[in-house]
Amino acid sequence: MDSAALEIDGSVMEGGGQILRVSAALSCITGSSIKITKIRAGRSSPGLRPQHLSGLQLVSDLCSGSLEGGNIGSTEVSLTPGKIRSGNLTADTQTAGSVCLLLQVALPCALFADSASQLCLKGGTNAEMAPHIDYTVKVFKPILERFGVHFDCDIRMRGYYPKGGGELLVTVNPLKELSPVVMTDRGNITKIHGRAFVAGVLPFKLAKDMSTAAVRTIRKEIKDLYINIQPLQEKEKACGNGNGIIILAESSTGCLFAGSALGKKGVYADKVGIEAAEMLLRNIRHNGCVDEFLQDQLIIFMALAKGTSRIRTGAVTLHTQTAIHIAEQLTQAKFTITKSEDELSSGVGYIIECQGAGASNPNL
Repeated sequence: MDSAALEIDGSVMEGGGQILRVSAALSCITGSSIKITKIRAGRSSPGLRPQHLSGLQLVSDLCSGSLEGGNIGSTEVSLTPGKIRSGNLTADTQTAGSVCLLLQVALPCALFADSASQLCLKGGTNAEMAPHIDYTVKVFKPILERFGVHFDCDIRMRGYYPKGGGELLVTVNPLKELSPVVMTDRGNITKIHGRAFVAGVLPFKLAKDMSTAAVRTIRKEIKDLYINIQPLQEKEKACGNGNGIIILAESSTGCLFAGSALGKKGVYADKVGIEAAEMLLRNIRHNGCVDEFLQDQLIIFMALAKGTSRIRTGAVTLHTQTAIHIAEQLTQAKFTITKSEDELSSGVGYIIECQGAGASNPNL
């Protein structure tokens, strides 16, 4: 273990898997050894869960690194990175752990390889406490393209809690450096659409009920837009039973927002639809340019970019503050958050500004 390893307290602020993802990815890219202690110390089941471990192993594979303390339940782990390599890599949570969170940790690393990488990610595609795969493809991916980041997602199989069984094939193209992004003018909401799905043995009526309830809820607040939320029965490409909904909003300046919810046993379908609709509405009321979920996912890319990024948001989440804290520890990036007054929005808006570290790909 390198004595110069940077020690990161895994219990600070949000204190969860996000600290692991951001610090492991940045360790891999910057070549700095890290030691993360007190992993998920405040959680009901502290230490590494299968999903976190498979993400760390994936990063370690990507950067030909060595991982110490990589066991389920471990509260301390060390990563000593080597050279980032491209190729075909597989990560399997062997649970319904989120493939989207695996992508979150691996994607930044793969950008700094010498050629395209293929990542086969297995687990849950639509899981609680994580972005739905539809969010990753429809919101995260197009906004990342503004940084110059290009990747393709092939959803081979959808997988739901508790079985998992989902499979995502991701192709990532490397880049020389990331461009900074400025998103400060939202414009008007021009389009609202989405999908309400059932899979497995669940009746199609649930999809229709989720969709109808969601449209009805949005209509109360947004009266002048056609809202299309398609009810769908997932047939061949779904493993296990599940139901859920994701609703997307697009603005005149290309900003994207979403609200989503998953069905649970004993919860009426219309309640699921209303939950997703209310989440979307909450995220377009503040007149920011990103929703509360994209906010923290962009921090690592702002930190790596060459130049100054500025993004207008609603309330700054604890996840975002945590990502900034880790990014500033591991890179030269400097973040500032300022209040922005706006007569159009309800609540307070903020501008997150970052002088990026300007990470450059030595392998290209």
